[in-house]
Amino acid sequence: MMIAALPFPEISPDLFSFEIGGFAFALRWYALAYIAGILIAWRMVVRLVRAPRLWPGEAPPMTATHAEDLLTWMILGIIFGGRLGFVIFYQPGYYFSNPSEIPMIWQGGMSFHGGLLGVVLAGVLYCRKHGLPMIKVADAVAVSVPPGLFLGRVANFINAELWGRPTDLPWGVIFPGERAQFCPGVVEELCARHPSQLYEAGLEGLVLGAVLLWVAWRRDWLKVPGQTMGLFFAGYGLSRFVVEYYRQPDAQFITADNPLGHVIALGPVGLTMGQLLSLPMLIFGLAVIRWARRRA
Repeated sequence: MMIAALPFPEISPDLFSFEIGGFAFALRWYALAYIAGILIAWRMVVRLVRAPRLWPGEAPPMTATHAEDLLTWMILGIIFGGRLGFVIFYQPGYYFSNPSEIPMIWQGGMSFHGGLLGVVLAGVLYCRKHGLPMIKVADAVAVSVPPGLFLGRVANFINAELWGRPTDLPWGVIFPGERAQFCPGVVEELCARHPSQLYEAGLEGLVLGAVLLWVAWRRDWLKVPGQTMGLFFAGYGLSRFVVEYYRQPDAQFITADNPLGHVIALGPVGLTMGQLLSLPMLIFGLAVIRWARRRA
């Protein structure tokens, strides 16, 4: 018998919708999360570069105008990188067989790791074009990312997507949707699952964001170029790696012989695709922190 669980709150994925002349329009919470996250990141970067005391030699890496221009480049990096990352990392077989669906981002399917690579590439190209110090610019951007991660994961929860594995804990949530309804081996009983989207919102957004703000404004980490960027990579990699133990893997990775969705088997345990992509981030982040401190 299933123990007490939380019902999914009745929240529409659409903030509002209307129809004009037979055409339907809607603003979804997920789109709003992207917009708000990008705008918050922009304002945070502007605030950082307008505080010379935070930077080595009291010389910020760029001006507020540069930060505004960089925003456009990074939006393109998020969109193209996030979509291509999802196609390549998660469903290459399907999309290579249906290439016309690759640009259809309105149907869903974005990868954080792909979006991150897109942002990195956009940032490198912009810095090279304008002669800006890439490491210092990356430090500023790293501080500004967690609010967008928080909003995006909350939007995932509202959309009832990317839910967690089955659980009997009292805060398990009964998500709507055919794939979420029943637990393996359980007949005619609704399945409570970990609200893993909220776990990620808390770790990647609130905790990591608070730590980055603290080290930037109170511990002078921006005065050692690379430290803050390394902390972001390590913090996100660790957070995502841990949450993957509670997150339901994508359906294409789950089989009868592999119910946990591991893409690499390590004896009785294994790594999911999310863990496989996050582990290099953790290692890279720690290496960058060590490099930055030795260089300083």
